[in-house]
Amino acid sequence: MPIKLKFLGGTGTVTGSSHLITAGKTEILLDAGLFQGHRDEFYKVNTTFDYNPRLINALILSHAHIDHCGNIPNLIKGGLRCKIYTTSATKDLAGLMLEDSGKIQEEDIKYLNKINRRIGLAAREPLYTKKEASRAIKAFRPISYNQKFCVAKNAYVTLVDAGHILGSAIVILDVKDEGQDIRLGYAVDLGRRSLPLLNDPVIPKGLDYLIIESTYGGRLHAPIGETQSKLREVISRTLRRGGKVLIPSFTLERAQEVVYFLNKLLKDKLIPSVPIYVDSPLATDITGVFEHHLECLDEQTRSDIARGNNPFELLNLRFIRGQNESKALNADKRPMIIIAGSGMCESGRILHHLQNNIEDSRNTIIVVGYMAKDTLGRRIVDREKFVRIFGVEYELNAEVAIINAMSGHADQKELSEFVAGCLPLKRVFLVHGEEEQTKALFDLLIQQGLNAYIPSKGEEVLLD
Repeated sequence: MPIKLKFLGGTGTVTGSSHLITAGKTEILLDAGLFQGHRDEFYKVNTTFDYNPRLINALILSHAHIDHCGNIPNLIKGGLRCKIYTTSATKDLAGLMLEDSGKIQEEDIKYLNKINRRIGLAAREPLYTKKEASRAIKAFRPISYNQKFCVAKNAYVTLVDAGHILGSAIVILDVKDEGQDIRLGYAVDLGRRSLPLLNDPVIPKGLDYLIIESTYGGRLHAPIGETQSKLREVISRTLRRGGKVLIPSFTLERAQEVVYFLNKLLKDKLIPSVPIYVDSPLATDITGVFEHHLECLDEQTRSDIARGNNPFELLNLRFIRGQNESKALNADKRPMIIIAGSGMCESGRILHHLQNNIEDSRNTIIVVGYMAKDTLGRRIVDREKFVRIFGVEYELNAEVAIINAMSGHADQKELSEFVAGCLPLKRVFLVHGEEEQTKALFDLLIQQGLNAYIPSKGEEVLLD
């Protein structure tokens, strides 16, 4: 029987990554990401499976971002009983991320059911709870980078460093069925060379097929080295006028990278010494995972830590857990730097800080990550004159500074160079990108004579 690849999610969008490999009676999932959208669509997409979870023999998880691991507890509720293979760091990070996801869903449903009771609608259940998320981690089986591991009767997986976030992996899947032998690479998400803290992505060899992201398939990033000088310039300007610096940040990786750069600026006395707050219990816990998994950090960072120069330990850096401490920051009128989740300004403590500071022209919002369409973060990036926070309209008077150099996703040049390093390939499948970005990378690869293809959701292709 032919080996088949089915695209279940993460096509034409940057959320809900999941793909199914079928070889005879063996079924293997690559990622099980949470689709993120409006509430009704969110529940419909994440609870509708185009396969039987009970028949899955193995799930390979590339990394701990919610758009790649967030639907695992729901799959287990639906009957998934297989092992989930990933790196040790990803297991630890996914535990934190999934529990936080379950907590958010419980809080969201609690709020929604209050409204439903008032208007006579039936109560709804969360997709999964924090407790269910905690139980899901028991299915995780950590494996080391570069270890070829049998995950099913006729399938072996090897994980190599993707350089995207701590513990992230490019999946290499070797599958055999009735004399047919294929090697598939899965690079979703793919990091960049010279990112702080992390090793460079490994380029796998001997692939027949490659599935690759296209988040920035039509864009070029500024050099990573520009991040420090840009941060210095924006922070110094804001502090001179007595303002606060607000940095909406993804709690996983981006928050730690921002702290890393601030550490360098302060040690070199390139910015004034002001209070710096990481206002996120989750980011605090994740930073602890970074310090526990030194084996995933680059040689420079490991060397710095060994010499007592821990990038996450600054005299004027405080990690905030309690809500009262968080609220007190808005009453404190001193210049300061606040790093808070969520990265796209759709939830979390950053909303309260924006609500209290967005109308003050002395303040600055520094955008250091991707802002998807229809999010508050994107509206801030687009510098809309008025934005809504908690249903109330506010005037955007604060300065908005965008630092694209910090992206943890490969840009068009880096993606095409990665593909070139994997040649020869029978076919390259482009996923995880908005339509315009995916099409731009597709056009470039076609011009280079490669057999690129943009699959649609639910499409199944034969691998020969």
